[in-house]
Amino acid sequence: MNNKTLGIIVVLLLGILLVSSSAFVVKETEKAVLLRFGELVRTYTEPGLHFKIPFAEKLRKFDARIQTVDSSPVRMLNSENKFMMVDSYAKYRISDVSKFYIATRGDQRNAVRLLSERVNDQLRNQFGVRDLHEVVSGERDELMAEITKNLNKVAQGDLGVEVIDVRVKRIDLPPEVSESVFQRMRAGRELEARDHRAKGQEASERIKANADRQKVVIESEAYRQAEELRGAGDAEAAAIYAAAYTKNPEFYRFTRSLQAYRESFRSKSDMMLVDPDSEFFRYLKDPKGQ
Repeated sequence: MNNKTLGIIVVLLLGILLVSSSAFVVKETEKAVLLRFGELVRTYTEPGLHFKIPFAEKLRKFDARIQTVDSSPVRMLNSENKFMMVDSYAKYRISDVSKFYIATRGDQRNAVRLLSERVNDQLRNQFGVRDLHEVVSGERDELMAEITKNLNKVAQGDLGVEVIDVRVKRIDLPPEVSESVFQRMRAGRELEARDHRAKGQEASERIKANADRQKVVIESEAYRQAEELRGAGDAEAAAIYAAAYTKNPEFYRFTRSLQAYRESFRSKSDMMLVDPDSEFFRYLKDPKGQ
């Protein structure tokens, strides 16, 4: 290998090194800023192949996808002058990469800290004019939408990020007030339970009274029908007896006597003192009753 060939190889190697140190690729999920001796000179928001001056310019890339800021629980005061422990999070993405770099100096931890402070400020502003019921009831979605809208304006102006969503994960009362609130809620539930029991007792008494009234009505109606049936039966029996008596009075008297004997001597322990010549023994002495 002569000196000329060696020189060509060195030039090629230097060219490859120069190109590799000056060329860079920005992906679809990235945004980047170009710094020249520490000063921001250009931003890249579209994917593609780009070039920079080696050694003089430096590239900083940032994730352009949606990021999450998970804040630590913060103590806040509501309109009832009661403290709450609010645990929240926010979703954001970089909208202005140059403003984002200037505000955070390119440090993601600074971005998280600054955005968390602004999230907490917005939550304090909104929770400070609302009571506990309003922030945990059906108005919560409207409240979060309003906080997201206001925070987005502030974050885009100060940090160069777009706030997609803000949500409250959990709202707790501090330990020093949890017990008093619990006791108040318990008293309220006990009062409600007593009211339900009183209404249930009232309904029970009303149902029992109605049932007793229906019982009396049903028994009275049954007794009336029974008496009517008994009266009709007695009348029919009397008619049958009368008809039988008119057809054969002697036979009628005989059957009546047999029935009287059967009823009188039903038990061996029964005793009856009657004159033997009484009419009662007429058919015992003489089957013909004479």
